[in-house]
Amino acid sequence: MIEILTPAELARARETGALVADILQSLRSRSVVGTNLLDIDRWAKARILEAGAVSCYVDYEPSFGRGPFGHYICTSVNDAVLHGLPHDRTLADGDLLSLDLAVSLGGVVADSAISFVVGDSPLPGSTEMIDATERALAAGIAAAGPDARVGDLSHAIGSVLTEAGYPVNTQFGGHGVGSTMHQDPHVSNTGRPGCGYRLRPGLLLALEPWVMADTDELVTDPDGWTLRSATGSLTAHSEHTIAITEDGAEILTLPTSPAG
Repeated sequence: MIEILTPAELARARETGALVADILQSLRSRSVVGTNLLDIDRWAKARILEAGAVSCYVDYEPSFGRGPFGHYICTSVNDAVLHGLPHDRTLADGDLLSLDLAVSLGGVVADSAISFVVGDSPLPGSTEMIDATERALAAGIAAAGPDARVGDLSHAIGSVLTEAGYPVNTQFGGHGVGSTMHQDPHVSNTGRPGCGYRLRPGLLLALEPWVMADTDELVTDPDGWTLRSATGSLTAHSEHTIAITEDGAEILTLPTSPAG
């Protein structure tokens, strides 16, 4: 299903995006050495409920997970890159933490992810990897607009990632959003320009470049959810929800202020 939002729905999408961005920045500032992943999940739950929003994760039960997910945010550490199920783990100095959050407010979903280093001692290669996903995300957004095709965005994202030296996995990628979290079109993190669905104003897309340092192969934890690099290498993940407009793309999950 592909949804094209009305102006009224797009206005609600802006509110949802602002909420997601605000929650993620708040969680980033609170995620320090000694923080437990379950505390992050509790903080996310409190903020979502306080805003009158609905978690897209708690009851989520797709074919690729052992659902329902049962938590409010994905917390992926170091070699974990996607769908990290919060568990009893305390963050250490240098951990690379990825937080992925999707909520619905007023019937419209926004989805975003950030990666950052906890503490003051980043592991080798972690800051470069995070930077590569952020640059790839910016390239994908710059390629978006009316009459662009999905392949244009995928190509822009993949070009940055491969030029940075990272293998690209195509099992999971970006996607449409709207009244539900995962919709068509699928936006792979690599692709051919000029191919795929033609974008239209009112379409919402969640673009999410993610990489593993030295492999494109994933393994699943015994929890049935957390996806890790097959080699145990570091990973990073960046994501924004954007709205296609007559002039290009509007980032709905852009923070209004830096974490701190």
